[in-house]
Amino acid sequence: MTVPALFQPLTIRGVTFPNRIWLAPLCEYSAKQDGIPTDWHFVHLGSFAVGRAGLVMAEATGINAVGRISPHDVGIWNDEQVSAWARITDFIHSQGVVAGIQLAHAGRKGSTAPGWGADYENSTPRDQGGWQTVAPSAIAFGEYDAPAELDAAGIDDVVSDWVAAAKRAVAAGFDVIEVHAAHGYLLHQFLSPITNERTDDYGGSLDNRARLLRRVVRGVREAVGDTVPVFVRVSATDWDERGITVEDVATVAGWVHDDGADLIDTSTGGIAPGIPIPTGPGYQVEFADTIRRTAEIATNAVGLITLPEQANEIVESGKADAVMLGREMMRDPNFALRASTALGYKLPYWPDQYLRAQP
Repeated sequence: MTVPALFQPLTIRGVTFPNRIWLAPLCEYSAKQDGIPTDWHFVHLGSFAVGRAGLVMAEATGINAVGRISPHDVGIWNDEQVSAWARITDFIHSQGVVAGIQLAHAGRKGSTAPGWGADYENSTPRDQGGWQTVAPSAIAFGEYDAPAELDAAGIDDVVSDWVAAAKRAVAAGFDVIEVHAAHGYLLHQFLSPITNERTDDYGGSLDNRARLLRRVVRGVREAVGDTVPVFVRVSATDWDERGITVEDVATVAGWVHDDGADLIDTSTGGIAPGIPIPTGPGYQVEFADTIRRTAEIATNAVGLITLPEQANEIVESGKADAVMLGREMMRDPNFALRASTALGYKLPYWPDQYLRAQP
């Protein structure tokens, strides 16, 4: 039987992914204010492992308390959090699936209302767990509270916290570490001239604006060793003439590849409110394709990928090495099982408990 491209294994460093259908990191806003993942996260992420996603990527996880998007985000800055994550990664591994984690710092988009369940909008009041946010420049995101500009010591602390978080992530059993440099969060804020007005070594030219990201990637690579894949999520365009372009990001992708990154998780947008994004089925695939060819680095594609045939064509044509699905996976955690049937492939690692449902 011919194995569809979507179900061909992929090996990166010391990790083999059983297929190219990967779970995108999905913010759940379901932790208490201690950043500890809960039973919700166990069942949520575990369901995708049962559904045989090749990579189960945990949501944006704060490298420190002020790096969270909301007070109800998960974190990995202490040992109690590590223990809670280990329970989840143990289950993911029991299903023969790879566990990944997206390490993040929200910067000026932190300390905000979660996606649901809050009785306030925009920035979180201090009496409900809010905090002073930080950014490359003291420019607010829309109606959010203004951030404080990071000084040199603060930048060094960010790098140290990312490195410490990466070490804890490996201790918690994660096989893949993703550095979040997209969607208007801290590292993207440094990359984009829309949010970075600095005049020091971290502002101005593209190589200066990429300096913090490169320091983080080098630090994470050293921290996790040679066998752990390191991904970097980027916004390939700001969709605004004032911001970064896919050509800029392809250049940065080449730099971080030299620094130890293995794959570029390719998304777009998020730097500022009110910027229109022309969406449609697979609307971001072209950016993954451009970065893959220009920087000669592996990529995955995201964004309105909803059909097995569509996902398979993206990988088969060489536009990306894998696809990440978010909302479609939320609608159907068993997408990989369904896709194998749709593509006429008898998946050899179908869950034993579900074999009677296999066509």
